Formats: sequence, structure tokens, C-alpha cells
Amino acid sequence: MKNAIDPTLTLDQFDFELPPETIAQRPVSPRDAARLLLVGEEGLEDKGVLDLPGLLEPGDLLVTNDTRVIPARLLGKRRGAKVEVTLHKMEGPNLWRAFARPAKKLKEGDQVDFAENFSALVQRKGEMGEVSLAFDREGPELMHALEAHGGMPLPPYIKRQGLADAQDKSDYQTLFAEKDGAVAAPTAGLHFTPRLIEALEAKGIKRTTVTLHVGAGTFLPVKVDKVAEHKMHAEYGEVDQATVDLIENTKKAGNKVVAVGTTSLRLLESAVGEDGKLALFAGETDIFITPGYRFKVVDRLLTNFHLPKSTLFMLVSAVAGLETMQAAYRHAIETGYRFYSYGDCSLLTVKR
Repeated sequence: MKNAIDPTLTLDQFDFELPPETIAQRPVSPRDAARLLLVGEEGLEDKGVLDLPGLLEPGDLLVTNDTRVIPARLLGKRRGAKVEVTLHKMEGPNLWRAFARPAKKLKEGDQVDFAENFSALVQRKGEMGEVSLAFDREGPELMHALEAHGGMPLPPYIKRQGLADAQDKSDYQTLFAEKDGAVAAPTAGLHFTPRLIEALEAKGIKRTTVTLHVGAGTFLPVKVDKVAEHKMHAEYGEVDQATVDLIENTKKAGNKVVAVGTTSLRLLESAVGEDGKLALFAGETDIFITPGYRFKVVDRLLTNFHLPKSTLFMLVSAVAGLETMQAAYRHAIETGYRFYSYGDCSLLTVKR
């Protein structure tokens, strides 16, 4: 179900100054030691992730994303010249869409070698450095080669020499990760640990999963002044019938549906049919949520702190209100919260 975007929204409305030192380069240890900013009707409260069970009610439902990040960043060579590719969308058993650097030198039919006996052919070229790559193997064999030769596709604001390191292989994967396919982590899920899950269960808070294979398009900058003109990249997701029933029963009981991360939220809102009800879903979504959007499923959102001028900052502004989020981010910067994928988080309530 498509949503209309306010034609008066401009990119500058979602801009803010972020000091570089606030960008987390590694997560805190243990993961659940991260800070949590509670953004509510009463104002802002500084909490910790371990406070989450006390911020929810028995019977509330947490919806997490069980996608697993694959080592989608590869360094290769084409006729001796270095090429870096980041896979972002699977199009077939051996076919992936990818961002390449430098893309200008690649031509259709070129072979890119990533290791001895591991290569791909450039099938076609798109815009903004995008190419389609046909690998020399498929399925489990391709995944095995990616595990052996690829690196975790860390976002560009996390700085590493070369590929992501061994620590990132565990740090950039959530506790819920089961289904291969993401090329970016659903980062709100990174804060969860076995002891936090145990505390949530002890409080009577329920949990279910959905699957959204996060694409690298999530990091692409918005390059238009008028927000309504921005084109979202499509991502594949699934919501099963058991989750639909659980959400329906949760709402009937008067409890809250709490999305863990913007990926879970976007998928749940995408699974709403023309009748306004949540339904079984398996397919692609390019939903773009901006202020003015009316939420049909999600009541609360646990999410990290996002980039200025990003579609994700637009989304959290739709959840809690633009002025509220501008104030929340000012407070977070002033009080030393850590930003982005490896940073701290916030708990928001949908403004209705």
C-alpha cells in the first residue's frame, strides 16, 4: 500500500551538525551496556539498554529482524587494476547487484577476480556505480566463497584499513541472525544479549521475528532537495502468518507492538493491505516513511541514532515528530551518546 509524501518536505529540514567524535567505531562491551534515550510525552530520559524490560509492559510484543549479514564486501582485480564491490541485492542463484569502485573502468563482459578460482562477470552496468555480477558459483558454494574471501559490509562511516576485521564478523551480527541475505545489519538488534532476553521474558514481554534483508541502499545519501522525489531501493522481506496472528492478538489485548529497528518497522508497515490490516507478506518493499505518515501496526520503536539528511532520520521524525527528534538528537550530542551502527539507541513512541 503506497503512502503519499508531503510535497513541502525539504532535505534541509532533516539536517543537523554531528561532531565526528560521536560516531562509534566499535560497540560497547557487553552489548547491553549501551545507553538508551527514552523519548516520550514527558520529555527525554537517560536510560540504559538493560532498563528496557522496565520500560515495557507485560504482554507487549517485540518484533526483531532475523536476517543475517553476509560478508558482502569484496576486493578484486580486473586486468590488474583493483576493484572494490559491495553486494546489495540478490537477483538469482549466482547473480547479485552491487556497487563497484571504480565503476567507470568496468565494462559489460569484464571478469573480476576475487581469489584464485573465484570470479564474477560484469553482466550489465547501471547508474551511480551499480553493476550486476554473475559469479562462477551459486547457492551454498557462493556463500562459502564469500565467507572465505569477503568482509563484513560496514557502513562508510566506520573506518577500517582494507576489509572489516575478525572482530566485526561477530560485532556486526545480531543475536537473532538466522537467514542469510542482508548486506547491512539491523543495528537496533545488536544491543540484545542472552541476559537481556531473559529479563524481558521474566517480565512477560513476548517476542517474534520477521525477515528483511537489509540492502546497502540504506546508506545511500538523499540527493534531491524535495524529499518526495527521492527513490528508495527495494528490499526483500517476509512476515509469516504466526507473526500476523500474534500482532493481532497483542493489539486486541491492549498491548503495544514494539519494532526492534527501522527494518522491522518498515516491513510491518509494508505488510498492511488495502483494507488497513496486517497480512501475510513475502516480497519486496520500497516503503518511504516521512513525517505525516499514519502508522497502522507499530506502536513503539527501538532504534539507533541516524545520519543527518537520511531517510532513517526522516522515519524517526515520522514516529515521534520532527521537533521532538531534533531536540532528542541535540540532547544526545550534548550528553555524549554514541551514534550510528555501533552506537547507542533510543526508544520512541508513535505520535498519533
